[in-house]
Amino acid sequence: MCLSVPAKVLEIHGEMAKVSLGGIEYEASLQIVEDIQVGDYVLLHTGYAIQKLSEEEAMETLKLFEELKELNKQIEEEEKDERGRTD
Repeated sequence: MCLSVPAKVLEIHGEMAKVSLGGIEYEASLQIVEDIQVGDYVLLHTGYAIQKLSEEEAMETLKLFEELKELNKQIEEEEKDERGRTD
């Protein structure tokens, strides 16, 4: 499965940008998107910005990722508890 994630554009150098994703900086190609400025959010997929996002869309998506992370943590704890039972 492939996943695209929102990233904030920090710098632009021609067709490449430095973007921030969860506080970690990556290089991203801007070859397939138009009208991207520093401060914009893009949907990042395998090193390519594939779509421009509004800040609201980016924040909502990041919030959903955080909720999924917490849900996974809860599921793992429940599975751990079940394995530890000796019923």
